[in-house]
Amino acid sequence: MVTQPQRMNSLSEVHAAFGLPKPLHPLISIVDGINNDIEVTFSSDSLISSLYKITYTDKTKGKIKYGQGYYDFDEGGLLFAAPNQLMGGSEHNGPYSGYSLFIHPDFLLGYPLAKKIKQYGFFSYATNEALHLSEAERNTIITILKGIEAELLLPIDDFSQEVLVTQIALLLNYSNRYYKRQFITRKAVNAGLLEKMEAVLDDYISNEKGIPTVQYLAEQLTVSPSYLSDMLRILTGENAQHHIHEKLIEKAKEQLTTTDLSVAEIAYKLGFEHAQSLSRLFKVKTNITPVAFRASFS
Repeated sequence: MVTQPQRMNSLSEVHAAFGLPKPLHPLISIVDGINNDIEVTFSSDSLISSLYKITYTDKTKGKIKYGQGYYDFDEGGLLFAAPNQLMGGSEHNGPYSGYSLFIHPDFLLGYPLAKKIKQYGFFSYATNEALHLSEAERNTIITILKGIEAELLLPIDDFSQEVLVTQIALLLNYSNRYYKRQFITRKAVNAGLLEKMEAVLDDYISNEKGIPTVQYLAEQLTVSPSYLSDMLRILTGENAQHHIHEKLIEKAKEQLTTTDLSVAEIAYKLGFEHAQSLSRLFKVKTNITPVAFRASFS
């Protein structure tokens, strides 16, 4: 029988669930398993918490092939989890080697980061889409995490929260930079994913299965929706939804120029519930209505 995930709403509950010492602060903590002997004793199969979690682990390995060479990123990696995501499991039991930063959203209230942190797509990436780090990148990340750890060990004063929020923002900015680098160094691999995505889109729409969702495309490519859209932005400048719309317009143009089907019939063939939805999208993407487009070929 599959057990329901434990739901934790406080930092103390999360620490207790993982068998960790009590946090020094009620809204933010860092667990240092590199310089301290820490044993994780998590009894449940999974955990859903109300916290942000940023984890550096030295167990994330990966050589990335590019052209005829390899980019060596064997210096560990970063994993991210947002509130209300699964973020643990009994398979993590045992000695812990890494850093984990836990942040309650309330800690960021009143700062621009409270809103900006929700815009980082990597909080929705899957585990296999971890950020792989070079040695130099690892050193930068570890330095920031150590700075956060040192600040948490100091007595709380009027500047403590400001300093910690600034350090968290710096950590996220570097993570964002390194993810952009990762998409670039994986360009050859990602180009293959782009070709596969185009084939999946073409097959789905051509066989009148309806309008594909970003979630469907991501599942077919075995990546998360956020990772797919971020990858496409780097490769093409557009997200996954844009590519779906472009493929629909391409198919609509084919039907408008090679068949006598009405705009409504074409819309239903492509999976639109209403003909107006196709007409509206077509006008937005081409600056011309489907009827006018067809007339231009008469």
